[in-house]
Amino acid sequence: MTLRPIDPADINRASLDKKPHEVAGMFNKVAHRYDLTNEALTLGQVHIWRRGVRIALNPRPGELILDLAAGTGGSTAALAESGAEVVACDLSEGMIAVGRQRHPELKFVQGDATDLPFEDATFDAVTISFGLRNVENTEKALREMARVVKPGGRLVICEFSRPTWPPFRAVYGFYLEEILTRIAGVLSSDDEAYDYLIESIQEWPDQERLGALIARSGWKHVQYRNYTGGILALHRAVRSE
Repeated sequence: MTLRPIDPADINRASLDKKPHEVAGMFNKVAHRYDLTNEALTLGQVHIWRRGVRIALNPRPGELILDLAAGTGGSTAALAESGAEVVACDLSEGMIAVGRQRHPELKFVQGDATDLPFEDATFDAVTISFGLRNVENTEKALREMARVVKPGGRLVICEFSRPTWPPFRAVYGFYLEEILTRIAGVLSSDDEAYDYLIESIQEWPDQERLGALIARSGWKHVQYRNYTGGILALHRAVRSE
């Protein structure tokens, strides 16, 4: 029997094993409508969350910052308004292609978060928004981020988390399983990818567990702040010397 190589174009959604070719293939398919769909699914909250990332990271003119899982570059452009030089890095060729069209002023680099194509101690800070959840090996990615950041450099992670108030948690669960899927079915170019989104959120560590993982992966002074009742958390840390 002859085995045919897997074509990323054949992949509708990634499995929770989060193999890089599956994740890249899934995002390649949704790239053109990704920003529009996310705007609708987050009810516009994405802009508030992005502002929170910028405040937590505190980018400064002249700094070199790595924006991982940058997608089409919306988060990168927001950080670059500070005067810092920001490099957008993403696994998906499709997302990068759309990003280069929308933000020709930005530098895009294709890369896997578990094997970054950068030298040691290159960046003053690193951030990743809604991407760590999609990485095959979370701890390896966190250590790679620590490797490419200078000693004392900063980390900010923006990721979905666990609502802290039980009644709100129940409402959020209903939204994920019933409402979000319907919106994605209308707006997205591939609603199966948003089935993966829901499953990956549900199995992701809560705020404390993620903080503990960060602390044992080359980072210190780990803190987090909840947004939107804990739907999302920003974790902040500093690279160990």
